[in-house]
Amino acid sequence: MTESIYEKVGGEEAISKVVDYFYELVLKDETVSHFFEHTDMEEQRSHQTKFISFALGGPKQYSGKSMEKAHEGMNLQTEHFQAIATHLHDALVHFGIEQSDIDTALTKVASLKGDILYK
Repeated sequence: MTESIYEKVGGEEAISKVVDYFYELVLKDETVSHFFEHTDMEEQRSHQTKFISFALGGPKQYSGKSMEKAHEGMNLQTEHFQAIATHLHDALVHFGIEQSDIDTALTKVASLKGDILYK
């Protein structure tokens, strides 16, 4: 049986570290940081860790809103989506994730673009 990316990177604990670093990058980026001004970042990190864990082949623990519902009223544009994807890429690189696994993860994220933008 093939090992999932989730298992290859070290499971939820490792993904939690990636998510923490990811949000460090996001919150320093004026392009997207304002979207998180009134966000409980502890809760956000927890949801994101569970979501990314599931997206990378881990157990389904994410029980938050749908992507469309979670981004409703935010009017996110392509540049916002790209900034977030870039920060996720950079966080995965920072933790030594293989490029092929990063590409797989970003492809999964890209598949959600239609559910996130212009809502």
